[in-house]
Amino acid sequence: MKKSELKKKRVFTVMITAFACIAAVLFLMPTVLTVANSFMTSSEISANYGAMYGNMTSDTKTYISEDVNLKFIPDKVSAGQYESVLFKNPEYLFKFWNSVILTVPITLFQVIVALLASYGFARYEGKVKSIIFFSYIILMIMPYQVTLVPNFLVADKFNLLDTRWAVILPGIFSPFSVFLLTKVMKRIPLSYIEAAKLDGANEIQILAGICVPLCKGPIVSVIMLVFIDCWNMVEQPLVLLGDVDMHPLSVFLSQINTGDIGLAFAVGVVYMVPTVLMFLYGEEYLAEGITCSGGIKG
Repeated sequence: MKKSELKKKRVFTVMITAFACIAAVLFLMPTVLTVANSFMTSSEISANYGAMYGNMTSDTKTYISEDVNLKFIPDKVSAGQYESVLFKNPEYLFKFWNSVILTVPITLFQVIVALLASYGFARYEGKVKSIIFFSYIILMIMPYQVTLVPNFLVADKFNLLDTRWAVILPGIFSPFSVFLLTKVMKRIPLSYIEAAKLDGANEIQILAGICVPLCKGPIVSVIMLVFIDCWNMVEQPLVLLGDVDMHPLSVFLSQINTGDIGLAFAVGVVYMVPTVLMFLYGEEYLAEGITCSGGIKG
């Protein structure tokens, strides 16, 4: 390789690296700002964001007349915001557990349904299977807002409206997990399944003993993606749950942001904890699952 070409390659590498670093800093800045400001005292929060706070709570729309001071390092570290969120105001914890009650069943049963359905799609061929799988793809690419009204009407018809089942049941049968796991299971060599059948294994034993262990990484990545998606849902509970006491923390956050902005920072950090821990634990599985599903020929 010539020196000029080598120099151009190095310059290009440096530029790409610099761009990636700048993008990473910009991406992480809101999270770092939220965590840092959650440890500020109420007086410091008021001094830095008082103009914004006054504008947000005003009955009339006005422009911010003062500069908002974005600070990443508190003058004095204080856990007062967390004390209010975790101990003095149980309403925030109730909303947190509402999120857990909605998210965990949806994630658990959606993965179980997806495993059964994807095994069937991967094992059997035919026109009916192709039509059903194509319908799954169509449903997957549709925005949830398109199916929100039909879900509302069905929930109302079966007297599920204003109950948690109105949110949980449609979430269990979401097509995303089925599509992803079907693509992964098609990679399993047919010889493994035929050998298991010769040994007398039935379909459930083949699924549990062969397919699930071989798809461990993609299954964990599906669990993570479904959990994060359900944890952040807003439209479903907002439309299908009329009782405000049943709303998850994702819906309640918007109300906090228009009130005490100091508490909003602390609640935002508490809200991020489950998803951040899940990502840190399953980052390797997530990358593996995305890689497997992306390199498959249907």
